[in-house]
Amino acid sequence: MSRASLEKDPREVAAMFDGVASGYDRANSFMTFGLDRRWRTITARALDARPGEKVLDLAAGTRVSTREYARSGAWCLAADFSLGMLRSGRHRDVPAVAADAMHLPFANGSFDAATISFGIRNFVDTKAALVEISRVVRPGGRLVICELSTPGFGPIRFLYRKFFRRAMTLLGKVTSSNPAAYEYLSESAAAWPNQHAFAEIIAAAGWQRVEWLNLTFGVVAIHRAVKPSSAGPDLNSTS
Repeated sequence: MSRASLEKDPREVAAMFDGVASGYDRANSFMTFGLDRRWRTITARALDARPGEKVLDLAAGTRVSTREYARSGAWCLAADFSLGMLRSGRHRDVPAVAADAMHLPFANGSFDAATISFGIRNFVDTKAALVEISRVVRPGGRLVICELSTPGFGPIRFLYRKFFRRAMTLLGKVTSSNPAAYEYLSESAAAWPNQHAFAEIIAAAGWQRVEWLNLTFGVVAIHRAVKPSSAGPDLNSTS
């Protein structure tokens, strides 16, 4: 079974997720001790989708998050470049499309909001993807990203780095058909920027009013931003 490298070649990443698609939801829930459900609920609140809005859920995988956001009454579209992941979620009653975040097949300003849950660290170029996402979101539209992050409290940070990432790999061996993929997921988490550094990347891509909310001691963070109605990024982050 294949795994991607930290070079994050899109074909390698897609093939890796194709290989874990059938057991992905089960493994994800097991490794997070069920906290993934709570993280999705809080992300949905941060997104604040409303009836009549159009929401793009990128790196949506098996469409679990998309279905959660669609409960709001908004029209929510799942997009992912792993066909295996999309097929594994075809029983969920939300629309889906195969799409690469680096080259989105949508017109300018097509969506009121865009969101990504535990997927952006797999993109080959984070800033370029955020610029492309901004293109398809209307002026004044919203961006919400939920991703693994860095605990701010020293002892928790030590335990996270020392044990949690190792546990991710070990649990992947128990629960997944492709254990090597979870080695990559652990390595990509270790290489991912902390909350403030990621907020800077979002702002550098042209988004404004960037802020974040720490979940589970900062193991996970939700970043939220707004596409400006006029030019000029303005970073305003809080922890």
